[in-house]
Amino acid sequence: MIICVCGPTGVGKTKMSIALAQKYKGIIINCDAMQVYKDLDIGTAKIKEEEKENIPHYLLDYVDVAENYTVYDYQKDGRKVIEEHKDQNIIIVGGSGLYMKALLYNYEFQEETNFNSYDNLTNEELYIRALKKDKNMDIHPHNRQRLIRFLNRETDAYNKDQLLYDNVHFIGLTTPRENLYNLINKRVDEMFAEGLLEEVKTLYDKGIHSKAIMTAIGYKELYAYFDKKISLEEAKEMIKQKSRKYAKRQYTWYAHQMDVKWFNVDYANFQNTIKEVIDYLEK
Repeated sequence: MIICVCGPTGVGKTKMSIALAQKYKGIIINCDAMQVYKDLDIGTAKIKEEEKENIPHYLLDYVDVAENYTVYDYQKDGRKVIEEHKDQNIIIVGGSGLYMKALLYNYEFQEETNFNSYDNLTNEELYIRALKKDKNMDIHPHNRQRLIRFLNRETDAYNKDQLLYDNVHFIGLTTPRENLYNLINKRVDEMFAEGLLEEVKTLYDKGIHSKAIMTAIGYKELYAYFDKKISLEEAKEMIKQKSRKYAKRQYTWYAHQMDVKWFNVDYANFQNTIKEVIDYLEK
């Protein structure tokens, strides 16, 4: 059995994945595009060693932060892990919808050997090309960098609604929008209390300006702060705002791309939500 725990950032996916891995004696595969990288710990809310409950975790904290690790790389590595553990229950957890779909569905990629900068195209032309590639993509027309990444990254995907594995369950965790935004804001404050500023400063002082750093929410904003382009309070507010917008995009992705069974999280007693999910899986 493969159980995919998905949903927006900050909703409680990690906690659910541990509970399900304990219940079904399974392994966990990370499906967060930024948690694959080493040294991006606090800002990505990466699970701590003492929280793993001795459950094997894969594709987590294993790529150097200076490397460029693509969804194509993740697909290859993830399918290898699934094949090696096909006789076990597997819990896949994370909010990177494209990574999850590329892993489990009939997505085919060509290895990215030549990066096209599309210097000859306007933002509007890039946007039109991106829509032709995937009509459900939700990148803003003026976000040139993301449009270029999208056009370079998602090549030759077809039959992408065909699951490659049997007995796959998509479990989505959700909560009312206002509560989710409060949870996200609180989590950002907790990240700073845990040492996010110091974590990012260490990377900044090393002169690392990799794709991961300049993509991950929390890192690029604090780099701008260290560059004296914005104040610390502005950086904090930007991190919260972008995290909330990211959560909204995650909902949009899952609504269009996967058949997810949603569960409203009981934060007063998380065990109630765990029981509800297990009852559903065992019907």
